[in-house]
Amino acid sequence: MQRILTLISLAVLVVVGLMAFSSYKGAILGGENNQYPVMTASQDFYSLTANTLEGESFSFEQLKGKRVMIVNTASRCGYTPQYEKLQALFKEHGGEDFVILGFPCNQFGRQEPGSSEEIGAFCTKNYGVTFQMMEKVDVKGDKQHPVYQWLCSGDKNGAGDHKVAWNFHKFLVDGEGSLRASLKSGADPLGDEISAFAAGK
Repeated sequence: MQRILTLISLAVLVVVGLMAFSSYKGAILGGENNQYPVMTASQDFYSLTANTLEGESFSFEQLKGKRVMIVNTASRCGYTPQYEKLQALFKEHGGEDFVILGFPCNQFGRQEPGSSEEIGAFCTKNYGVTFQMMEKVDVKGDKQHPVYQWLCSGDKNGAGDHKVAWNFHKFLVDGEGSLRASLKSGADPLGDEISAFAAGK
C-alpha cells in the first residue's frame, strides 16, 4: 500500500512539473501573442527618449512616420542567434521606413552581463549588426526603463498591458506611434507577420 501511495505521489509531482514547464515554455515561445488595431495612446510614443549603446541621447521624435520594432536582447541566450535574422530583416527593409531598436537586458538568466563596449563588439563581430542598439536597461521591475513602461502599460500605450517574460520579446509600433503587436521570444523575425509589418503591408 505504501508503495502504491508513493507511486501516486510521484505521478502527481510529474504532472505538476510538466504543467509548470508548459506554462513557462508558453510564456516564452508563443501563445498569447497580441495584435492590436490602431489605437490612441494616453502617452505619446514620440515623447520618449533613451540612450544609444554609445551613450548618446536618442529622441523618439525622430521615429515619426517610421515602423519600429523594439526587442530586448542578450548575448548568451538560446535566442541570441535571432540577431542574424533581425539583421537580415533590417538589411531588407530597414532605413527610411523601418527601424529596429535593440535594448540589451541582463534580467533574464543574467545572459547579458557585458559592458556597452563588449555588447557592441559582440554584435558587430558575430552578427554584423547595423540596426540601432541601445543602452542596457531593465525591462521590468522597479527600475523599468520609461520605454518599457510605455510598452508594458495599457494606461500609457492605449493598447494593453504586457509582461516581458524573456529575452528577444518583440514589440511593433506603427508609423503613427501606435502599439500594434506584442510578440513573445519565439516569434520568428523573418516570419510572415513581422516581415509584412517591416515591409508596410
